[in-house]
Amino acid sequence: MSLAIATGTIRASREDLLMRAGVVAVVAILLLMVGLPLWALLAKGFEDADGRFVGLANYAAYFATPALFNSALNSFEVAAITTLVVVPLAFLYAYALTRTVLPLRWLFQGIALIPIFAPSLLPGLALIYLFGTQGFFKALVGGQIYGIKGIVIAQVFYCFPHAVLILTTALRTADARLYEAADALGASKLRVFFTVTLPGAKYGVVSAAMVVFTLVITDFGVAKVIGGNFNVLATDVYKQVIGQQNFSMGAVVGMVLLAPAALAFAVDRLVQRKQVALLTARAVPLEPRPKFARDAFFTLFCVIVSLFILAIIGMAAWGSLIKYWPYNLSLTWANYDFEKVDANGWDSLLNSIRMAVGAAIFGTALMFVGAWLTEKTRGFGAVRGLVQLLAFLPMAVPGLVLGLGYIFFFNARNNPLNFLYATMAILVINSVAHFYTVGHLTAATALKQIDPEFEAVSASLKVPVWRTFLRVTVPICLPAILDIAIYLFVNAMTTVSSVIFLYSPDTKLASVAALNIEEAGTTAAAAALCLVIVGISATVKGLHLLADRFLFDRLQRWRRR
Repeated sequence: MSLAIATGTIRASREDLLMRAGVVAVVAILLLMVGLPLWALLAKGFEDADGRFVGLANYAAYFATPALFNSALNSFEVAAITTLVVVPLAFLYAYALTRTVLPLRWLFQGIALIPIFAPSLLPGLALIYLFGTQGFFKALVGGQIYGIKGIVIAQVFYCFPHAVLILTTALRTADARLYEAADALGASKLRVFFTVTLPGAKYGVVSAAMVVFTLVITDFGVAKVIGGNFNVLATDVYKQVIGQQNFSMGAVVGMVLLAPAALAFAVDRLVQRKQVALLTARAVPLEPRPKFARDAFFTLFCVIVSLFILAIIGMAAWGSLIKYWPYNLSLTWANYDFEKVDANGWDSLLNSIRMAVGAAIFGTALMFVGAWLTEKTRGFGAVRGLVQLLAFLPMAVPGLVLGLGYIFFFNARNNPLNFLYATMAILVINSVAHFYTVGHLTAATALKQIDPEFEAVSASLKVPVWRTFLRVTVPICLPAILDIAIYLFVNAMTTVSSVIFLYSPDTKLASVAALNIEEAGTTAAAAALCLVIVGISATVKGLHLLADRFLFDRLQRWRRR
């Protein structure tokens, strides 16, 4: 008996050591993917073109250059206006989806998510067709869509679904007893809204505002396509690095771009810490009842917003089929012959698919295993805390900033990982790092829902921890694992900013190719390539929904027993 106990203790100690070694390995990987590139970017801002330390000279030069400093003000202006427009619209749309009897709710919900599948430059291309100097409705804006006006409209399209997702979650959580009490007290609908509905969703509103603000201030595609002479921080980084080869100043602008994104993330985290549970065990779920006037108003509102989204997508689709805008409006498939407008042709799309698949496989494995090691390792608090810090850091880092950090870190001569630079591998690593936070949080949330008794029973039966992981943990968390994979795939297909500095001629991605094609003046082909990306992303997501509905629903049937 004593020998068996001793053997079990030795096995448990060995497994604990392996788990801790795994956590250390995750820390090392995250440092290589996130921490060290950002440190290299920070250090570059204090050096001149020859690598000599110059202190704050680059920062002084930045703030002494009116054009560069004005770009920061422009970025704040665009982000503030877009946030003030998107959040109320998204709130009303989410309210319609959750608090009204909305006909064809599934359709309106699906339309709202369409912009997620598109590169950020697509709405800019559509607006050029609609309101540009040769646009159909140029008279409405005098052809002056380029600049802040066009950026804001395009950003509203791009950011809307992100805010809707957050606010739908916030508004779906409600206790019907509060509304029954308000009715019993004779409170007006307006008073109920400001005293019950809005306070219940206030944390979601703040989170949505911070997400929209961060997306706008860090986005590159929209401003590049339709910004005109209206410079923002994201385009300044691109101009300093690609246009002027001024890497030191590019690093400075990158750090300036990082500041507002990090501040917005910090505010969001602070607000979330103050959030309390809105539903108790005795709460009654709120089920909306039919009310003709309210339901008619919100149905009309959702129709108008949906038509705006469909108009942007539809205009881009029609423009991609036009022979020669606006002089020859006959239809053709010639714009989809990418070999004529880009040296890579269809290869850029194949590169995007390969990169997206690689990011989905490598990223999902790293995120889930990393979250599992962090959640299940006993003790080791300081190192586990470092994993959490590094996992949350990418959420506050703009894609352009992370990509710039990868140049300075992986392209350094003395870096043994230099061989990764300008390869498909570095694009995969960068994409996984850029979108790491959401995947990690999804995995951690799924793992926390597993009863610790599973591990306790396995340990009592002397089952190795990795066998429990493969036979119990992974099957239980399979839906969450697939969610992470699809999230990484779609974002890798559509990203522009995080990879714009890292591709080589052989690894050019479709989103980057679309940007280059647009720069060359072939707007129709750029729109066509963006629509192909939308089609692939939407198809993969559709297959995910079908699998979730018909396959994983059966595999997870035990949950309902």
